[in-house]
Amino acid sequence: MAKEGGPVGIEAVTARMRTGAARLAAGLWQQDREARSGGRDSVGQWRAGGRDAGSASGSAGQPSRLRSFDPGRVADLECRAWAGYYRRNWPQVLVAFVGLLRVAFSMDWYRTLRGAWLVLRAIQLWAPYPDNDPDGARACMRRFYALVRLSYGEPASPAEAAKLEVDWWRAHRQAQYSITPGGAGDELVESVTRLYCYLFSEPEAELRPAAAHRAHAMSLSDQWVREGCPPGSPLLPLVRAALVRAYDALLVAVHH
Repeated sequence: MAKEGGPVGIEAVTARMRTGAARLAAGLWQQDREARSGGRDSVGQWRAGGRDAGSASGSAGQPSRLRSFDPGRVADLECRAWAGYYRRNWPQVLVAFVGLLRVAFSMDWYRTLRGAWLVLRAIQLWAPYPDNDPDGARACMRRFYALVRLSYGEPASPAEAAKLEVDWWRAHRQAQYSITPGGAGDELVESVTRLYCYLFSEPEAELRPAAAHRAHAMSLSDQWVREGCPPGSPLLPLVRAALVRAYDALLVAVHH
């Protein structure tokens, strides 16, 4: 029986997700409006040419939006998403994904909200262990990357991008439960590198440092999970710092 103070169940959880996502969307929309009136984009980077600059292909001399992002903000939002995932706090995860996709991909609001929902469903299908649904997760991620392709003309194959995405999830899970974590960690770095190479068409050597920092962030997060996911853990700032280094390295490799 439900406790007094509010309903429980999938309807209540879904309602909380939609409310949280709507609130974040409104806040980010206002930030966009204020930033663009001053000639800056929503991730705090200068955009020449006003609001029409930063199109799918990028204006002359400017990188595309897929290659222009704020590492600190992306890292912070991803860290929140990870924390919510391991606590199975799905509303927190959805809100974090709305912000993350808006900051990292800068798609229109419909595609941002739709994409956040698809990524959430993908990780929910992936989450159970050991009886998860990798095919369902790949299907959701294929639909997500199809939204990205509609916005930017890439990746060339949403299905291939989804396959590579879920492959690093597999490699990470293997590292989590491996009795030889060093070897599994190497495979994780390679899996993330393969995804980055496909998405950005840059040499492996340029992208591997970003993948290595990302894998290190996952290792710290795994330690936090083993300790019971305490909300005030000193590991959480370390996870975020590792993600900042990962996205700093990625930006250096792709921002041209």
